[in-house]
Amino acid sequence: MDSPIDTQDTQTKPADSGNPFSSVPIEITISVGKARPLIRDLLKLGKDAVLPLDKNVDDPVELYVGDRLIARGELEELEGDQKGQLAVRLTEVANLQDGLA
Repeated sequence: MDSPIDTQDTQTKPADSGNPFSSVPIEITISVGKARPLIRDLLKLGKDAVLPLDKNVDDPVELYVGDRLIARGELEELEGDQKGQLAVRLTEVANLQDGLA
């Protein structure tokens, strides 16, 4: 899904405290790439097999809510007490207010 997204300021914006849904968690899926092996090759996969993706390590990742592309970003590793945990630094963010009532 290579749909363009409208970019806006990527800084965190304050939550709408008047909206009762503002504190409901939502799941975001981060897509790092796709693999398209032949079924015969897929059936041969086992432990320690390597499945190449269609992206490079430095390529942007895409963030989705359901099927809707909401942002793009770069993978990075957290520091300090959370060292080793992956995170995403947003580089493009869709204007999520469009089309919402």
